[in-house]
Amino acid sequence: MDLMKDTAVTLSEKIRAGEITVMDAAMAAMDAIREKESAYHCYVTVLDREAVLKRAQEVQKLIEEGKLNGPLAGVPAAIKDNMCTRGVRTTCSSRILEDFVPPYTAEAVENLEKAGVVIIGKTNMDEFAMGSTTETSYFGATKNPWNEAHVPGGSSGGSAAAVAAEECIFALGSDTGGSIRQPASYCGIVGMKPTYGTVSRYGLIAYGSSLDQIGPMAKDVRDCAVILDAITSHDRKDSTSVKREGGDFISALINDVKGMKIGIPKDYFGEGIDEDVREAVLKAAKVLEAQGAVVEEFDLGLVKYAIPAYYVIACAEASSNLARFDGVKYGYRTPEYEGLHNMYKKTRSEGFGEEVKRRIMLGSFVLSSGYYDAYYLKALRTKTLIKQEFDKAFAKYDVILGPAAPTTAPKLGDSLSDPIKMYLGDIYTISVNLAGLPGITVPCGTDMNGLPVGLQLIGDCFKEKNIIRAAYTYEQNRGFAMNAPAAAKEGGENR
Repeated sequence: MDLMKDTAVTLSEKIRAGEITVMDAAMAAMDAIREKESAYHCYVTVLDREAVLKRAQEVQKLIEEGKLNGPLAGVPAAIKDNMCTRGVRTTCSSRILEDFVPPYTAEAVENLEKAGVVIIGKTNMDEFAMGSTTETSYFGATKNPWNEAHVPGGSSGGSAAAVAAEECIFALGSDTGGSIRQPASYCGIVGMKPTYGTVSRYGLIAYGSSLDQIGPMAKDVRDCAVILDAITSHDRKDSTSVKREGGDFISALINDVKGMKIGIPKDYFGEGIDEDVREAVLKAAKVLEAQGAVVEEFDLGLVKYAIPAYYVIACAEASSNLARFDGVKYGYRTPEYEGLHNMYKKTRSEGFGEEVKRRIMLGSFVLSSGYYDAYYLKALRTKTLIKQEFDKAFAKYDVILGPAAPTTAPKLGDSLSDPIKMYLGDIYTISVNLAGLPGITVPCGTDMNGLPVGLQLIGDCFKEKNIIRAAYTYEQNRGFAMNAPAAAKEGGENR
């Protein structure tokens, strides 16, 4: 019995029914990491087997006593390494935080632990979430389990690859400009970014505070809905946390889209999209249409302004957020320096990678005297206009359908040689963060090389149930399975 092939809900059902124990599940995950990690490099930190076993035994006891009976009880999971975990190092895949051990745990991670989840490790990522390939990590690149010569996407590439490689049952990622949805697309899994404010950001080490949001990465839509139910909570420790009523995302798992209005932006299918991606996404739209959805094309303006607006805002916020990493309170400090200012300069020069430095410099520039109005304020106004365009669209449509990325996963090294090309790869995901909307990526096929293609469904603010319902209906009716990196390697056809 290969437990790592199970979904989170199925595995927890087996545990609660007494068919297997939490210890069995946890050790299966640890064994999978031992066997596969050298090939994929999904993790920065894997917890000690004894610590994992001790936690598994505690959860098993609570299940047997009837104190834990939720749909995630006993499931082994991984956490992106920008979420604080008390007593376990949290690095953001950066040299500057290489040995940082937080004294507290992120709220979203605590919520998972309350649900009986067993945390097994911290996944690799682009340094401080700045990148789209998981190649900017100080600890080395993660590889795509579908093809090791290709990237897994980013910045939550370690989480996506760990799920795809079956080195965990599910994982948490964070999404600033598509960092859950794009790697989910590249790795053939389901990834969801909820409405901004739905999941507490307390304990999430910030990149762009007005854009960051934690979300689930899993094997199917049902798991994503269950995980989102578990991590959603109002948190007074996070001033952006929203008190929501009627979360209950599981109730949206309905195989029915009759009468649902789905809009397809013409702008998303213009120049720059691969033909294989276009074909797979439009084929997915036909599946939903066949199930009774009303599907039509429309014009979504201002898309071309999303990337420049996003990078101005995100880099400005990053330059402010990363100012705290100076070698004084915690993290790396250069061993040799002369005076305080020299210590700051050498610590940050040695501690940050090239992409992080690039974004800090850009952010500092757009916030500087003489350029604040010309760039930063203009970007904020553009953000408002983009939100207004989505408001107009959602006055007519329940869901917006499009690709998660213009291409499938590029080869390792291709994007790093041309950062602008990497930035342009976020064209379909960035607007969702600027407008604070929910979005979900579901696998919808493969390209001619056997690499996964992701369908993105976008909803209005606090309307996650619409996109979960549409994604679940598509998943139930698409007519193929997306389980197997091995199938792609063997030349299997999933479309």
